[in-house]
Amino acid sequence: MDTNTVSVVTGGAGFLGSHLCDRLLADGHSVIAMDNLITGNVANIEHLAGNRSFRFIHHDVTEYIFLPGRVDYVFHFASPASPIDYLELPIQTLKVGALGTHKALGLARAKKSRFLLASTSEVYGDPLVHPQPESYWGNVNPIGPRGVYDEAKRFAEAMTMAYHRAHGVDTKIVRIFNTYGPRMRPRDGRVVPAFITEALKGEPITVFGDGRQTRSFCYVSDLVEGIVRLSRSDLHEPVNIGNPREMSVLDFALKIAAACGSGSAVIHKPLPVDDPKVRQPDIAQARARLQWEPRVTLEEGLSRTIDYFRSLLAKGAI
Repeated sequence: MDTNTVSVVTGGAGFLGSHLCDRLLADGHSVIAMDNLITGNVANIEHLAGNRSFRFIHHDVTEYIFLPGRVDYVFHFASPASPIDYLELPIQTLKVGALGTHKALGLARAKKSRFLLASTSEVYGDPLVHPQPESYWGNVNPIGPRGVYDEAKRFAEAMTMAYHRAHGVDTKIVRIFNTYGPRMRPRDGRVVPAFITEALKGEPITVFGDGRQTRSFCYVSDLVEGIVRLSRSDLHEPVNIGNPREMSVLDFALKIAAACGSGSAVIHKPLPVDDPKVRQPDIAQARARLQWEPRVTLEEGLSRTIDYFRSLLAKGAI
């Protein structure tokens, strides 16, 4: 138990950021969460109110970050991160990937702390290599509607490596693949909350395209374990963290309907522009260098996530 480590988590009131805060606190860190709450939610961290090791600062990380005292880790998780978000907030998405990453790196440099960038499998775009290893440079449409997120993260990776090479900052980059679990926003446009919400309400489950496009889903606690291991490692090149169990979106919709005990029918709508046809992480690096691989089965992860959405439904929150 390390009782002296101070960690900053930007985007700390978001889905992933809040789970990371929980884990760091459990590991004995003092945690400072920052969020401007445009997509984050204080409900995700309200259970931490009164915890003397936790502090929340309402701040937009595209502005200068000043913090007194020591900082040992900066985890940069601030960003809109779902299709609805970055289509509604294209400029903010680009700004947090560029200016926000610059400010967070500046904090890490000033404090001589370790820096971990939350990047994404979206840097691979609509991949022509399958599964996707870290060495693949991707197939991204820079001027398409999804490009604001893809290019923001690609730029953030370039900025992170530049700070490592030019300023000697101890940087890490995690490329996060599809992750799910409690605290996902019901209407954020991602398939897990969309399918579960529709199934629990008995509404038709909406699948875009023919549903043959594939995804790989990692439960949030597994992802956080990988991130923590990476943060403590001596690796600087990007590392994929995700679950390599690949399945079609249509199969996933049917699995969720069954897990919810729902009789919802599946309906199809047109596929969004530049929607990736396949997505599966090659996690050989994570296995070899971090001794990490996912542990939570899809069935167990879905059960926990569905329970969370049932509680929201019971409260009238969805």
